[in-house]
Amino acid sequence: MSQTASNAKARVAAISVVASATMAATKFVVGVAIGSLALISEALHSSVDLVATVVTWLVVRVSDRPADDEHHYGHGKIESLSALGVIAMLYVLAGGIVVAAYNHLREGAVPPTLSVIPFAVLLIDIGVNLWRARALHRAAHDTKSQALAADALHFASDVLGSVAVIIGLGLSGLGYVWGDAVAAIGIAIVISLLGLRLARSTVETLLDRAPEGAAEKARAAIMAVPGVVDVGRLRVRMVGPTHFIDADVQVPRTYPIDRVDNIKHNAQAAVAKALDDADLTFTAVPVARDNETVRERVMVIARNSGLAIHHVTVHDIGGKLTVGIDLEVDGNLQLIKAHDIAHELERQIRDDFGADVEVDTHIEPLEPERPLGVDASQARVAEIKEALVRIAAHSEIHDIHDVRVRDTDAGEIVNFHCRAAPTMSVTWVHENVDEIERALRKAFPTVKRVISHAEPERDR
Repeated sequence: MSQTASNAKARVAAISVVASATMAATKFVVGVAIGSLALISEALHSSVDLVATVVTWLVVRVSDRPADDEHHYGHGKIESLSALGVIAMLYVLAGGIVVAAYNHLREGAVPPTLSVIPFAVLLIDIGVNLWRARALHRAAHDTKSQALAADALHFASDVLGSVAVIIGLGLSGLGYVWGDAVAAIGIAIVISLLGLRLARSTVETLLDRAPEGAAEKARAAIMAVPGVVDVGRLRVRMVGPTHFIDADVQVPRTYPIDRVDNIKHNAQAAVAKALDDADLTFTAVPVARDNETVRERVMVIARNSGLAIHHVTVHDIGGKLTVGIDLEVDGNLQLIKAHDIAHELERQIRDDFGADVEVDTHIEPLEPERPLGVDASQARVAEIKEALVRIAAHSEIHDIHDVRVRDTDAGEIVNFHCRAAPTMSVTWVHENVDEIERALRKAFPTVKRVISHAEPERDR
């Protein structure tokens, strides 16, 4: 939770402490002075609210602490526990009021002494409680604080209780001696009903009941993220104001890890936006899509085995699927071991596509990741460039530039850029460039590898 929201909760709770103490003391003094059980009951109710507000003020300072080594989901549930404690006090108070009111009715207690003072105090109390209840309700809604919601409910009940006291005093003034005691019983009923409503939501939170509609919103937010195939199991629970969400999310198995990680971050942002405050545990489940190509499926099989392959060719020969693969293995590996690796890869491909698939694997040495080398001399670079220009002169490839030559432990590596007509197909350009590369390696046996980069020719 942000520091601003935390400060808002603490500020509203602190203001309520002062207001509760003032009004509770005033109502109690006036109630004793005029002998009104209803007004004394209402004062005691406000006293419980005072205790609840002090507890709330302390609790919100703890509940906003971040997660630690012992509380991995934060400290938000302490608000629910404090709400249960306040509910228990309210029911104890309601029971005590009912007992006292019953005794007054049975024994025929003297009706309270009426004046304008108790009515003025009650009207002021109603105004103060309406303001506090609204402020607390707004703060509870903005910060999703159960403790503040409980406090708001108490002050709302105070309003109803004050109205009941006014009615009871009015009845007493009209000669109905039982009016004050009945008003006290009405206060007890109001306390009980509002406490029951708060208890329901608090217990549901403690039992990890998913908030109404939260799962649907989270699922829709995740499904809207590009790259997500489907959402499997999804669970939601509340800890304080935070939605903790566990979701099994299906993603294409052909996606690399970094792309899956990007989907995860986008899903977290989408869920947080949909639910205001959310912590998403994203479990990626790789799945095969219906539109996967044969080449993609072969690449996945090799990747799952930790093998490096390239130049995967797929053909349909007379209704029979044929697959060709270039498999790269350690150049120092014995042929028998390399063959075992290739044979296992071919077996996995047949298991996936069927036993009648034809698989041919070309084994070649894996290029070293970082061969040691140095830049060749300028004279050598000029010599290689001249040869490239001469060879390219017999093809549609031209403008040989950016030629680089490096001497490495594995031999010379040549990089160059060239240009071709922008309308030429990739296949045509590749075949022509490949001829240049083969011719260069034939002319310079020390050249181990040639890497070319074809660009569309510039407008003339």
